[in-house]
Amino acid sequence: MNIVICGAGEVGRHAAEVLGADGSNITIIDLNASRLEDVENVMDVRTLLGNGAHADVLTEAGCDEADLVIAATEQDEMNMLCASLAAGLGAQRTIARVHHGTYYEGRGIDYAHHFGIDHMVCPDQATAEAIAHALRNPGALAVELFARGKIEMQQLTVSPDAHAVGTPLIALQLPASVRLAAIERGETAFIPDAQTTIQANDVVTLVGESEVFDKARKLFHTDALRRRRVMVMGGTPLGVWLCRSLRSPNFAVRLYEPDRQRAEQLADKLDWVTVVREDVMEGHELAEEQVGQVSAFVALTDDDESNILCAARAKSMGAHSAIAVLQRPTYLHLLKHVGIDQAFSPRVTAVTQIQSLIWQGPIRRLGAVASGFADLYEITADKDAQVVNRPLKGIQFPMRTLIVAIQRGDDVRVPGADDVIQPDDTVVVIAPPDAAKPLGKLFGL
Repeated sequence: MNIVICGAGEVGRHAAEVLGADGSNITIIDLNASRLEDVENVMDVRTLLGNGAHADVLTEAGCDEADLVIAATEQDEMNMLCASLAAGLGAQRTIARVHHGTYYEGRGIDYAHHFGIDHMVCPDQATAEAIAHALRNPGALAVELFARGKIEMQQLTVSPDAHAVGTPLIALQLPASVRLAAIERGETAFIPDAQTTIQANDVVTLVGESEVFDKARKLFHTDALRRRRVMVMGGTPLGVWLCRSLRSPNFAVRLYEPDRQRAEQLADKLDWVTVVREDVMEGHELAEEQVGQVSAFVALTDDDESNILCAARAKSMGAHSAIAVLQRPTYLHLLKHVGIDQAFSPRVTAVTQIQSLIWQGPIRRLGAVASGFADLYEITADKDAQVVNRPLKGIQFPMRTLIVAIQRGDDVRVPGADDVIQPDDTVVVIAPPDAAKPLGKLFGL
């Protein structure tokens, strides 16, 4: 593929690194010569000094023949203009990164359609949703969303006092749209059958429709039912997205922003949040705000070092959990040593979104369910596939294969034995790593 990336910041660089790994030809445009020099020192890409909002610069970069143009500067308006111009010049596909909900949610007008942009991505919104899911599910070891967010996967450690302990799966009465996909017990992992009995401290992988997921997870993990207090450091766009994601009677959110004007703006915009004009980088401020009594402390300013330092300090002062947002991976290896429970990276989220949007293959590995034992696949059914127009119960899938979701247009659901796959359905499958080829044959690939 010929790919042009406007913006040599964290997102642009990471996109170039990931998308260039498959042999794609990458051209990066930026106004900052030193940024481009840094890129040239570590990557085999073409660079171009110039303004991505100028048609002549985009033409010189090859946008008229590009398979993909990604506008990933820090300025939303610049990105939309760049992507729109690239589309007008002849680029096959365009993606614009935006921060603000006005553009991403299309308030007042569909901005992507208006400017002829194929896709908008908002890493701040996606990262905020990921943090919110982690806060809503404190017992989960991992939380993943797929099928447009309508299907959820969680890994949980079974609580000793959970209802599921000692109960065979057939008697557990899981919601019909939730599946127990895998169990890790000690050093072994397996896909359970109807007679499998759940044990305390098993690590279970649940997959199901988001709307009923809470009911299922409560069978395996017991959480104290109380209102959770969350401290958020940083009135950034990501901070706003997170506050919006946590708008619920289950959360009491306090947002800390030292700048007076920004704090006043946020107080007007987020009337369900307590906005405090304080700089909590100082330890005494955290103590005065009783950080030791909060369920979670989330540091998401634009400065990685400040986020790490303050999250680690909050954890040491008694916060139940501490979360840091990092733009760069430099310090990731240090986090577990300083007590930070989780880290999230908008730049990684952005590239994951972009990869999902440009993926055109019929089968895609989404990730591991249990390392070396089961993987998660997303497969598009060919019209002539063996699996098409037949009930699932009549199809001989590879051993230890579980169909966990079928997406048909905007409709996404967890299927039953009598459900039928139709041509062009997207099917989410859990299967062993060696099942990819047999699955490909069944789906007509």
